[in-house]
Amino acid sequence: MNGYKVYPKESKKLVGKEPCPKCGSRDNLARWEDGHAHCFSQGCGYHERADSERNEGMLDVIDIDYTNTTRLPDTAVFSSIKDRKISDEICRKYGVKVDKDREGNITKHHYPYYSKLGLSKEVVAFKTRNVQDKKFYATGEIRASGLFGQQLFENLDGGKYITVTEGELDCLSVSEMFEGKWPVVSLKNGSASAVQGIKESLEFLESFENVVLCFDQDDAGQKAISEVVDLFSPNKVKIMEMPLKDASDMLMARRVRDFMRCFWDAKSYKPVGIVSPATDESCWESFVTRGTEEVIPFPSAFGKLNAMMNGGMAASEITTLGALTSIGKSTVLYNLVYGMAQESNKKIGCVFLEASKGETIEKLLSVHVCSNISNIPTNERDYSEYRKQYDELFSGDKLHILDHQGSVDSDELFSKMRYLVKGLDCEVLVLDPLQAAVPNKNEAIDDFMDRCLKLVQETGVCLIIVSHMRKPFVKEAHDVSEYDLKGSGSINQISYNTILLSRDKMSDDEYTKNCTKVQLVKCRRTGNTGEAGWLYYNQETSRLERGIAPELKEVEESEF
Repeated sequence: MNGYKVYPKESKKLVGKEPCPKCGSRDNLARWEDGHAHCFSQGCGYHERADSERNEGMLDVIDIDYTNTTRLPDTAVFSSIKDRKISDEICRKYGVKVDKDREGNITKHHYPYYSKLGLSKEVVAFKTRNVQDKKFYATGEIRASGLFGQQLFENLDGGKYITVTEGELDCLSVSEMFEGKWPVVSLKNGSASAVQGIKESLEFLESFENVVLCFDQDDAGQKAISEVVDLFSPNKVKIMEMPLKDASDMLMARRVRDFMRCFWDAKSYKPVGIVSPATDESCWESFVTRGTEEVIPFPSAFGKLNAMMNGGMAASEITTLGALTSIGKSTVLYNLVYGMAQESNKKIGCVFLEASKGETIEKLLSVHVCSNISNIPTNERDYSEYRKQYDELFSGDKLHILDHQGSVDSDELFSKMRYLVKGLDCEVLVLDPLQAAVPNKNEAIDDFMDRCLKLVQETGVCLIIVSHMRKPFVKEAHDVSEYDLKGSGSINQISYNTILLSRDKMSDDEYTKNCTKVQLVKCRRTGNTGEAGWLYYNQETSRLERGIAPELKEVEESEF
């Protein structure tokens, strides 16, 4: 009999039947009240000694075929894990063994992992937890296994519920609180491998009507939930929320009732941002308040733009100004900033990456004094008068300028932009140009625009971005579109408003050469698009004036 002790059936009371860790049979392993067990599957022969016969150094599992499996040390025995309030029954169910020191204290937990291939389940790996330092190590081919505990429930052909935990101890704890009645499995390597672990066992999990995720209530656990939920069929996943960090803590605190309440209260997963108008009153409130946001008007020279945009640019919006090189977008921008500072009384943060702070001051001051200071030799300038105008222009600390010229690291730049808004309370932020702020790669532009969108949504700042445009393959000066914006399509896609500027800078006619066409090609609030007016640049005053289409001016002049 290979040295086994044979137990007559009538000598001890049969307490139940279990899955066999060797052959994988669902209930052919019989267990008696003294702890001994025997598998009656044909050809298996798996046997465990009685509790009284398990002496230190003696294997409690004998006659197991360890071909293609990992063998535990002789010191590993079945036992309750008292410090975790996990019973011997649950440990035996999952095949979990422990090592003990001479005082009987548990030093290691051994968690078996079974092959996920074929009907005959074999142990292919053990994951061992050192109790003292709480570190894990694995032996065998854990990559070839299913989830921890998966072998116990694969023959069920699905069911109503299955619970998935982050770790083995949590799995045992949940099973203990369930009194071993309902399926519970665990990820193989915690939240870090959640996606891969779920993918490998997705067919098995999908066989159940409901998959309850009982992950840790920390950032890592919640992040793992958000990463795995989309792997499942719609309405399959339910999310547990617990007052303590994990299931093990709930069991150790003897809060079994609270845990069960959390289990039955688990909510079906709903992605963040999805609302139900029938039950969410904020939907109605958002409708009532739509269009009541404070708007910042464009200066009067911008023609019909304010009317087409219901008053101008609103808070929490991104407005993109697009123009070809040397069209005069910076001139437009200086006039725009000056007009907003004077008329709206808003704090404005200026990030002009193609101009020094001295140049920025000179251009803004020129608009203020109605004189192109750049054309005046330095020895002819009345700096005492300019100082008075300077103090007047910048009184009230309404304008803040980033002192940086040229390209800049996008992360550093975004940090400074955020400081202008959050630290200095700027309500308007101007970035000129986008292409100096971020590498000319679609992925980089997409990421930057996405960060800008989150910034305006979080802070309510009105963000104006100037973007270069590609040289169009047409001869007409004003034949431009949003598709000519240089870089990723996300520039126009993420922008709430897109305004294009064009000018026939090579015209022989002085008026035409200094006249800029304004086109509104996108306005998410109103849907209005089309020609919004013409801006005439007065070289003597450095100011923009309302203009008319050059062809109309020719007609007007011919009439006189």
